[in-house]
Amino acid sequence: MPVDTPSADVQAARDKLKARFEQVRTGGKGTARRTKIAKHASHAADDKQLQAQLKRLGCNAIPGIEEVNMFKEDGSVLHFSAPKVQASVQSNTFVVTGHGESKRLEELLPGIINQLGPDNLMNLKRIAEGYAASAAVTKKDDGDDIPDVGENFEDVSKQ
Repeated sequence: MPVDTPSADVQAARDKLKARFEQVRTGGKGTARRTKIAKHASHAADDKQLQAQLKRLGCNAIPGIEEVNMFKEDGSVLHFSAPKVQASVQSNTFVVTGHGESKRLEELLPGIINQLGPDNLMNLKRIAEGYAASAAVTKKDDGDDIPDVGENFEDVSKQ
């Protein structure tokens, strides 16, 4: 049985592949090829660059800020608890750094009323109407559960 010899083009392609894969072997012939090393992205360099740019803008840290709330158009709130806040009044730049959570306005309501502006008035009205409607429904139901006992409770309890 004759052995088929590959054409010149196929042999050239095989040699090219062989040369390429020889560079990724960790040992000699017959050993496994090196796995691709995952590059671990370091965010420290990005943070340093960002801090350098903020310093160039003249941003200074503002201490003592407990929370930051940013109100969105759809009525939700971007809430930062204990953020790091930096500001530069000259360049009108404020930087809020920390873990932000998207919450509904109802979740933050008791403590957030003093932060609401005229643009959030419609959302506040909608929430109040929802509470009023739910209170009216529960009032109607509460009257049915209590039986009418009359004036003297002792007479009713003896029966």
